[in-house]
Amino acid sequence: MKKIQIYTSDSCGRCVQAKAYFKKNNIKYIEHNINKNSEARKELIGMGYMSVPVILINEEHVLGFDLKRIEELLAK
Repeated sequence: MKKIQIYTSDSCGRCVQAKAYFKKNNIKYIEHNINKNSEARKELIGMGYMSVPVILINEEHVLGFDLKRIEELLAK
């Protein structure tokens, strides 16, 4: 099973879309909300990102809700 993590914020529409996609497809994920968790914000910045969503699929990074890339990684 693939490990999926999503870095999100409260005001991010693309984050909502990403989470809805995973829920619709019964794909479990761990959410790290940078508004509610300062450690998550530090992790995100440590990876070199300043925007969300950032999706990690088995440690592969996807910036934004790039459905084509997400599906490629899920198919591996």
